[in-house]
Amino acid sequence: MKPSLVLKMGQQLTMTPQLQQAIRLLQLSTLDLQQEIQEALESNPMLERQEDGEDFDNSDPMADGAENQTPTAQQEPAQAETSYQETPQTVDNLEDGEWGERIPNELPVDTAWEDIYQTSASSLPSNDDDEWDFTTRTSAGESLQSHLLWQLNLASMSDKDRLIGVTLIDCINAQGYLEETLEEVVEAFDPELDIELDEVEAVLHRIQQFEPAGIAARDLRECLLLQLRQLPANTAWLSEAQRLASDYLDLLGSRDFSQLMRRMKLKEDELRQIIELIQSLNPRPGSQIESGEPEYVVPDVIVRKHNDRWLVELNQEAMPRLRVNAQYAGFVRRADASADNTFMRNQLQEARWFIKSLQSRNETLMKVATQIVEHQRGFLDYGDEAMKPLVLHDIAEAVGMHESTISRVTTQKFMHTPRGIYELKYFFSSHVSTAEGGECSSTAIRAILKKLVAAENVKKPLSDSKIAGLLEAQGIQVARRTVAKYRESLGIAPSSERKRLM
Repeated sequence: MKPSLVLKMGQQLTMTPQLQQAIRLLQLSTLDLQQEIQEALESNPMLERQEDGEDFDNSDPMADGAENQTPTAQQEPAQAETSYQETPQTVDNLEDGEWGERIPNELPVDTAWEDIYQTSASSLPSNDDDEWDFTTRTSAGESLQSHLLWQLNLASMSDKDRLIGVTLIDCINAQGYLEETLEEVVEAFDPELDIELDEVEAVLHRIQQFEPAGIAARDLRECLLLQLRQLPANTAWLSEAQRLASDYLDLLGSRDFSQLMRRMKLKEDELRQIIELIQSLNPRPGSQIESGEPEYVVPDVIVRKHNDRWLVELNQEAMPRLRVNAQYAGFVRRADASADNTFMRNQLQEARWFIKSLQSRNETLMKVATQIVEHQRGFLDYGDEAMKPLVLHDIAEAVGMHESTISRVTTQKFMHTPRGIYELKYFFSSHVSTAEGGECSSTAIRAILKKLVAAENVKKPLSDSKIAGLLEAQGIQVARRTVAKYRESLGIAPSSERKRLM
């Protein structure tokens, strides 16, 4: 085969660094975006943020005729709704190649959003803040093991018993139960220490007196009994509750109340009070010690009702307000090819692209949030039961973007509504058919199911089949297995476990 030259024509999408940056910023959450912007401010001298009280300058120091001039035109920030209608650039436009490698001179050098970056002193209390607590804002979450070790160090015991106590505490899981048997704990020690089983059991009994009550139990029965023993002796029905937890816990778990009343020789009202006492106990005592760090949610979009109209606006406190440093940009000389001038020109170009990527991110977020509110007005007015079926494709068609772009912009983005703060993904749900030929969202079905269970007779709770029949009576065709799936997703127990005496 002879080598030859062949001309071919084709289309190919090239992921430029600017496009990659715009896509990366689009899928960042608000907190991650703040960190990304802070890193950009520290690495690029051309970028700066506007401090509170300063007039925002929209002039480009590198525009024609303004190279050696100090900007004088001052412009107030535009409202979020106006800016997004007048600037149609989005990330999808980037994918279509509308942004080339050449940066026009008239490219805006700043944005119109408030700067939310706070200095270290911004989190300090004000002079009139009497409820500010330093430890709640600066201390790390306490683990269950550290909480128990603190109590162990306060207890008076020998070094040998303290070693046993540390080993036992290491064997306690996050729920507060001892995972290893005492025999396994004894085998874990060095034989030279000569530790006996009764010594380990004695230390275990001391740990079981620590807080929270019921800690270091080996099963649910022992956990409940430990908590009952720490109640005052004059507690009503205390001895009967101890007897029930010790001998008839399996009958209580199976909700066999008639068998319980017959074996314990109790009336229904008496058994109800005993069960109420047991239900006041904590079956997972270790969960009282919160070891995880708090997670903060900053809403990206705020939805409010004004004059019977739902208004959508970006959270101005969460939108950064950046601009190109006019003084540094004025040092760039167009005809100079020196290393310093080339570096400054590259930094200026990166600053412009970064600001434009932020603008595109927020324009896209605003468009998507507006369409979501347009589709889910019923939810905002009446709640979950009025939620309509919605998929990514519906929003993608409405705003003229790809579904992948909608997926990125709705991930880890939150909307503040009068009904609470929701992730944008919450408003998307599948659907089932109705008897009239329409559609009902799965979110609405879950809300109806939850309402039915809340109103059921606790002595005869509704089964999954019965719930499916009630939904069908409302025109919603749902199979029993689908009801069971929705019930489990809501954390609702089966009907056999929801049975109550009262």
